[in-house]
Amino acid sequence: MFHNRDSLEPLLDFLRAHNYKGTAMMLNDRIQSLSRLQSALAKAEDYLSKLPPDSPYAEFEYALQGMGFERGWGDTAQRVLQMMHLLLDILQAPDPSTLEMFLGRIPMLFNVVILSVHGYFGQANILGLPDTGGQVVYVLDQVRSLENEMLLRIKQRGLDVTPRILIVTRLIPDAKGTSCNQRLERVSGTEYTHILRVPFRTEKGILRKWISRFDVWPYLETFAEDAASEIGAELQGVPDFIIGNYSDGNLVSSLLAHKLGVTQCTIAHALEKTKYPDSDIYWKKYEDKYHFSCQFTADLLAMNHSDFIITSTYQEIAGTRNTVGQYESYIAFTLPGLYRVVRGIDVFDPKFNIVSPGADMCIYFSYAEKEKRLTALHGSIEKMLYGPEQNDEHIGTLSDRSKPILYSMARLDRVKNITGLVECYGKCSKLRELVNLVVVSGYIDVEKSSDREEIAEIEKMHDLMKKYNLDGQFQWISSQTNRARNGELYRYIADTRGAFVQPAFYKAFGLTVVEAMTCGLPTFATCHGGPREIIEDGVSGFHIDPYHPDKSAARMANFFQRCKEDPS
Repeated sequence: MFHNRDSLEPLLDFLRAHNYKGTAMMLNDRIQSLSRLQSALAKAEDYLSKLPPDSPYAEFEYALQGMGFERGWGDTAQRVLQMMHLLLDILQAPDPSTLEMFLGRIPMLFNVVILSVHGYFGQANILGLPDTGGQVVYVLDQVRSLENEMLLRIKQRGLDVTPRILIVTRLIPDAKGTSCNQRLERVSGTEYTHILRVPFRTEKGILRKWISRFDVWPYLETFAEDAASEIGAELQGVPDFIIGNYSDGNLVSSLLAHKLGVTQCTIAHALEKTKYPDSDIYWKKYEDKYHFSCQFTADLLAMNHSDFIITSTYQEIAGTRNTVGQYESYIAFTLPGLYRVVRGIDVFDPKFNIVSPGADMCIYFSYAEKEKRLTALHGSIEKMLYGPEQNDEHIGTLSDRSKPILYSMARLDRVKNITGLVECYGKCSKLRELVNLVVVSGYIDVEKSSDREEIAEIEKMHDLMKKYNLDGQFQWISSQTNRARNGELYRYIADTRGAFVQPAFYKAFGLTVVEAMTCGLPTFATCHGGPREIIEDGVSGFHIDPYHPDKSAARMANFFQRCKEDPS
């Protein structure tokens, strides 16, 4: 665009063609050439500079229309002037940074589709089920912020347009007392954001029950076709932008973006390839259970088709000195007997962007902020932690209430390593002497789970409780979906002078680590993945290596011993 003056013609063509549902924006037919545009901008600049900076657009709309300008420049004289100065700079002395700033302010995003395909995606009674949890929380927080940002930008550009955000997920007819069997559900805390659910359809009809994220691959192509029709009907057109979440959502977003011709963003959250070591070389061993051949192929397609990729941390892209990054692991690998990848992804591609998620500060805040504390919930929390009766929600007892609590919360799957933490605690007599252990994870009753991996972990947890005779020092609480109470639970643990531990074999980011630290809890977290960047070891928290549980237990015991000797 910067070779000569005439090479700016495409920018003029775009500004003249730009519209939303037939309503012209930016320029009208009065401006036919670059020279006419430049003179019109100079004239408008002279006119606007004489107005008060906060003059609303309605007061000078007709004057600007007569010069060739339509809505979209700004809602006040000052904002319109800023935009016009940017365009004048581009016309007179073009450079990439000014062009980027100018294009970034042109209103182009009104309808956004976000894919989160595989799990129970709802707003109540769902966060503890397999395959949901962190991703659901992340997307729900994201859309609330996204709607606010879109509304602000639309207002600042002087437009009267209603945005729409659709979270597209799977409709599950047998939804177990959740809203996951409703086609359309408005997201609480928003005005224009909805969950749109589309069923998995087969030749034999609609799939009625939940299935694991590892088993969704045969349904995704038909789902993408059906979702395209549903999205079109809901938006009365095509979206401006599609965001995929996780491997299955990213594959569907690639199919939709290709079909509809729109911009695509990929957010992997976690790529299984680095979570299961040697899962490429031994893919045949894992195939019946995990179907990694489908997943790794979908990852390759999505990450290369995307216009840009959002990651939570740097190591997610390129790893560390001693570890391979999630995306880096796709540069070259082999699935023996299937295919060999020689150039899967370029991790230095500028399409990679690091944007770390954060904790919702309304829910997660320091235990020291006494006036904000949800003390009304303390009764139910104490009953859950110290109640003598055992039921489907909690099992185990804490006989010494004076001890601090070592606390962990995660899904009950192998990679999260909750059973590894319990075994690590059971083996370390010093740690057992100093603290109680509380974990919030999965189901307690094995009959309630339909996830293969979770069932194995539930059985292992019960065995560990018996093996190490943990009753009196250990409390196992089933997954909790009340976020307000979860936030207060962190703070209640802090009141006991306790700590939080995240023992996963690998964690792409670690939202619970951020939540615990925000609530003021000393935090121990895995050194494999995102927590390595979140925590500065020995300063803001502590790294532990789940592959060396004895050292991890000793480090936690030493910390609590120091705290006992010096409470400050």
